[in-house]
Amino acid sequence: MRSLDDLVREALSLPIASRAQLVDRLVESLEPEIDPSHIAEIRKRVEQVDRGEVELIPGEEALDRVQQILECRLEA
Repeated sequence: MRSLDDLVREALSLPIASRAQLVDRLVESLEPEIDPSHIAEIRKRVEQVDRGEVELIPGEEALDRVQQILECRLEA
């Protein structure tokens, strides 16, 4: 049996489309542990990103925006 590190190395050597398929299949294998509505929302958002319908922002910027919103609400 191959180690997890070996599997990860092999997976990372795959073309990006194959890696995406692998991720999708792995997530599907976890679905009993993940709320189906969460899976549906994730897929919907990935499709929106793929179609260019949403603007992606860096995580740090998103957290800064959330912090500002929360601070404004606490001050009100």
